[in-house]
Amino acid sequence: MARSNRPGWLLDEMRSIGRENLDPAHVRHYDEKEDAEGAAEVALLRSHGLGSDSTVVDLGAGTGQFALAAAEVCRRVVAVDPSPPMRDLLREQARQRGVGLEVVADGFLTYEHQGEPADLIYSRFALHHLPDFWKAMALGRMRQMLRRGGTLRLWDVVYHFPLPEAEARIEQWCASLPAAPGPAAARTPPEEQSGWTRADIEEHVRDEHSTFTWLLEEMFPRAGFQVREAVYSDDGFFARYLLTAV
Repeated sequence: MARSNRPGWLLDEMRSIGRENLDPAHVRHYDEKEDAEGAAEVALLRSHGLGSDSTVVDLGAGTGQFALAAAEVCRRVVAVDPSPPMRDLLREQARQRGVGLEVVADGFLTYEHQGEPADLIYSRFALHHLPDFWKAMALGRMRQMLRRGGTLRLWDVVYHFPLPEAEARIEQWCASLPAAPGPAAARTPPEEQSGWTRADIEEHVRDEHSTFTWLLEEMFPRAGFQVREAVYSDDGFFARYLLTAV
């Protein structure tokens, strides 16, 4: 969607993208901090029909760990992300690996899919940048992009514990991480440091929009999806979904 055509009430995803995702230093070292298990995800999705004829849209593609792996298998891969430094690194890595994919400067609420409907939409650790109203809107737009019977693979920070436990659980999560980078980091320039800290998690909880499973999962059928599989982490902070477009 051209910026000039966007209504004034539409959320500006560049403002909700997360401070760190616009920081070139963070982006350069993101893959050291976070392993998206791209190859394993492609292998899993191949068992659910992903193949050489598939069209894939990766929304919030970031550095492209999944998109790059999918591009080695699939006919068409579109990697969508609003962050300029993320897209720059993705293009660079695609050139280095010699894989062809389309990199698009858009977000959940503005990407306009062209061509055949997608067989798979993939989104990992990205939907939480949207408040719940906009999550629902984004899910509805994803359904429109998918063919009937297509798959949405959604993996995100989603809270899976009783509401009365929320404060204690969040504090426990924050306390499980170092207050600052370890001793070796004191001798390392900030732009070369890796590893998540308490401050990172505090910022996520405070400034981003992760929600409860019982809120997010209510959106799925309303957007036109059926849950095929839901897997929750033992700590109650992460969920992985396989959804079918109905």
